[in-house]
Amino acid sequence: MAKQLDYFVHHVYFWLKKPVTRETRKKFENGLKELVTIGTIVGKHLGTPATTDRGVIDSSYSYSLLLTFNSKEDQDVYQTHPTHLKFIDNCEELWEKVVVYDSVSF
Repeated sequence: MAKQLDYFVHHVYFWLKKPVTRETRKKFENGLKELVTIGTIVGKHLGTPATTDRGVIDSSYSYSLLLTFNSKEDQDVYQTHPTHLKFIDNCEELWEKVVVYDSVSF
């Protein structure tokens, strides 16, 4: 049996301010693409809501960012990294709500 990897998972959901224009999306997507270049990230997924329709699904968000790190310490480096801080400075005016779910393996 393969050993389970002990990743730190950081999942962020963003709700952009309305109206969401093409320019808003472009600026935000470019910011996300730069954000995921931080070296301590070992896995990433940038996404928008899927076209699924079940009662338990919340597709009210605009974008999701899923990052994995080898450890909480690597995620701590990400949190204070200049690229992360630049993303916040450049893009926080675009969102009205952010929800973060962090998890670790058990």
